[in-house]
Amino acid sequence: MIGSSTVMSLALLGDALLYAVLPVYAEDFGLTLPWVGVMLSANRFVRVFTYGVIARLTNAIGVRHMCVAAALLATISTALYGFGQGPAVILFARIMWGLTYATLVLITLTYAVEFRAQVGTRVGVGQAIQRIGPILALLGGAWLVGVVGPQMAFAVLTIPTALAILVAFTLPKHHSSEAKRSKPASLTRPKPIDILFFLQGYGVDGVFALTITLIFAREASLSVAVMGGGALLAMRHFGEAIAAPLFGWIADRHGARKVFITSAMMTTAGFICVAIGWTVFGAIIMLLFRGALASLGPAVITQSLAADQNAIGDLARMQAWRDLGAACGPLATGFLLAFFSAEMQHGVVAIVLMAGIIYWLRAPAR
Repeated sequence: MIGSSTVMSLALLGDALLYAVLPVYAEDFGLTLPWVGVMLSANRFVRVFTYGVIARLTNAIGVRHMCVAAALLATISTALYGFGQGPAVILFARIMWGLTYATLVLITLTYAVEFRAQVGTRVGVGQAIQRIGPILALLGGAWLVGVVGPQMAFAVLTIPTALAILVAFTLPKHHSSEAKRSKPASLTRPKPIDILFFLQGYGVDGVFALTITLIFAREASLSVAVMGGGALLAMRHFGEAIAAPLFGWIADRHGARKVFITSAMMTTAGFICVAIGWTVFGAIIMLLFRGALASLGPAVITQSLAADQNAIGDLARMQAWRDLGAACGPLATGFLLAFFSAEMQHGVVAIVLMAGIIYWLRAPAR
């Protein structure tokens, strides 16, 4: 579990820096601003429609082999950011990254749920390890870009990313022959918990991520607004690194369902706070408990399964619906800003999230 999470952490270096660099240095990559939006969302749409296929491949050829392939793809995609030019090359790199991330998400979860009595703690610790790479990329990336330029920075990051291939070769084989095999399909009819994760992805990665800088810009200069918004967005990684293992440990001892309900309601409270003008306070609450849900969701799903059932199909479906929300969120939010304020959209998300929680609570447990 630690090894696969380390692979994910190294693989995330290029992707994390790209979100900070590409909007500002689009011309260096041969892109226009409209193309930037396409590049930053393309990988999510790829993931939505490939989780089921990747889950079946993982069951067929083994977790370790898939992890090695994903680490290789991550290295190639990061190298293409550094040496590629133009929409076709960068889009190809983003499609490769979408396949990489989908594979590594399922692999890290597969190793983490091997011991189901400790699934919350294991997923949480894995999330904390995975956040190390993005945090380092965000903190050191601006300095590296300033020293060597934007594209050369990605060329340099290719070196530590390539270490993920070596780590992947050291992973043990995942023995799941005793588990009931299924044919996972990522976008099958969503279950109540899938709807909650869709709404979380839509709200946090869509409404909040797209509007937080705009909210700050009303009362501060653009540079200050960008710094404030960037600091809060960076908290997403710190939130997962801190909250995921803590709440996962609590879930293992008191039941994941109870802790999940509390975290979902607190995330809703964060949206309400932003909607009424308590922006920073609401954002901190929202991002902290979003990090908690990162480990609680897989824990709830795994604890609801029989001991001989393979969890990878259910985890693939949940992750696909969450990514669909995260992909639709930015697109819908940008359009709706012409008609509704950012605060109003946060309020609507809070209402819908509360309805989703009630729907999940009323649904019969498996």
